[in-house]
Amino acid sequence: MQAPIEEINKLFATVSKATITAIDKLPQAGSERHYFRLHTGEGNYIATYGANIAENETFIYFSKLFAQKDLRTAKVLCVSPDKRIYIQQDFGSISLLDKLEQCGYTEEVYGLYQQSLQQLALLQIKGHEGLDYKKCLTNASFGKEAIMADLLYFKYYFLDALRRPYDKQKLIKDFEALSNYLSHTEYQFFMFRDFQSRNIMVDACNEVHFIDYQGGMKGAPQYDVASLLWQAKANLSDDWKQRLLEEYMDAFEKVINESIDKEIFRSQYNGYVLIRLLQVLGAYGFRGLFERKAHFLTSIPLALQNLQWFVQHQSIGIALPEFKKVLEICISAEVIEEFTPVQATAETPLVINISSFSFIKNGYPVDDTGNGGGFVFDMRGILNPGRFDEYKHLSGLDKPVKDFLEQQTKMPDFLNSMFSVVDISVEEYIKRGFEHLAINFGCTGGQHRSVYAAEALARHLRNKFKVKIELSHTNKENWKMERVAPNT
Repeated sequence: MQAPIEEINKLFATVSKATITAIDKLPQAGSERHYFRLHTGEGNYIATYGANIAENETFIYFSKLFAQKDLRTAKVLCVSPDKRIYIQQDFGSISLLDKLEQCGYTEEVYGLYQQSLQQLALLQIKGHEGLDYKKCLTNASFGKEAIMADLLYFKYYFLDALRRPYDKQKLIKDFEALSNYLSHTEYQFFMFRDFQSRNIMVDACNEVHFIDYQGGMKGAPQYDVASLLWQAKANLSDDWKQRLLEEYMDAFEKVINESIDKEIFRSQYNGYVLIRLLQVLGAYGFRGLFERKAHFLTSIPLALQNLQWFVQHQSIGIALPEFKKVLEICISAEVIEEFTPVQATAETPLVINISSFSFIKNGYPVDDTGNGGGFVFDMRGILNPGRFDEYKHLSGLDKPVKDFLEQQTKMPDFLNSMFSVVDISVEEYIKRGFEHLAINFGCTGGQHRSVYAAEALARHLRNKFKVKIELSHTNKENWKMERVAPNT
């Protein structure tokens, strides 16, 4: 990442005399874009580095058009000549999802959802005016083809992975019927496409702002509302969903300055809720079942429970017999249980001892329990931060080392594979009432790679299994004195 950092510094200097005092690499989401927060004495900015030029051009075009209309989107300050880097205003690091997780289902958070939907209506309607949809990244319109693509995404990456029997030909016909029904939506405006609480930032004044709208296209406004209100991670109550939908429709009418047929709007909204729920399951299936990324696997049960509630309480007003059969398969107790991890309770005897250690300084940690067994992972196959002067006196607990391991090594791939292996034992140990499991991570100095991996596994197991963890770093007293040889 050194080259982009240098380019970012040069680009920023073309529009500001302020000095960049620090650059933080931000966590990467589902795309291949890299984000950086630029700290200056005059405020912070966000720099984006992406090799997908078409995607960058779309975001920049949307942003400039929306800025002219004073919509709640990012203002782009400058763009590199090759269009791989652009710098935009920073709305801070708190998302609507963060607010929900911090504050719970309070009136303040409800008000932020209200504000988000009011601003969404403005973006959809005002942003649509004068927008050249030929400059969209993908299809210019979310019509029949795009709807079919979402349904097939669900079919290939989630449904088929279940290996349950169904009539494929009949299902495709039902997909086509649903696509035809929804593609005749009465209202067509700018569609955000991924309007969910992680893409809504809340500033210090409790004002909301939107990010990551480069996938936008012409489409039904109901889709974006469904995306926000039915986000599995947010888990909004039925009361909130209904009230917010009604308030959104009122806001929508106010912006277009005319009445809408709310009964038709609700019916089409339900159809788009279903499309969005299935698209999300397809994404979780692809990232979790095929790419084996643990975070997405743990999200599948929430998404299935969301789908289950919808199927049991809502209707889309069209008969789709094979589709209905497939949905019943997905929300069956058997399938939900298959994806729901066993979780420890207060009475669960299992305690997991996780340790980092140095192969050179102290060797394998001693197991005093008498159980033996467990795991030992050798982290020396991962590029060592200790080989670089700026990291020698830091540890795997420090942010610069974490950033290095996450961005410049294969540590993320290692962790995903390791999580899959360890999860099998942890789940079985909880079921069988075992009392102890030892998991050890070793590297040359027991300071960087092993420490980072031990901390990452402890977080993963606590979040997924709610199990008791005892975490120790056995070489901690030597960290500040380490001098790692160049060939380690």
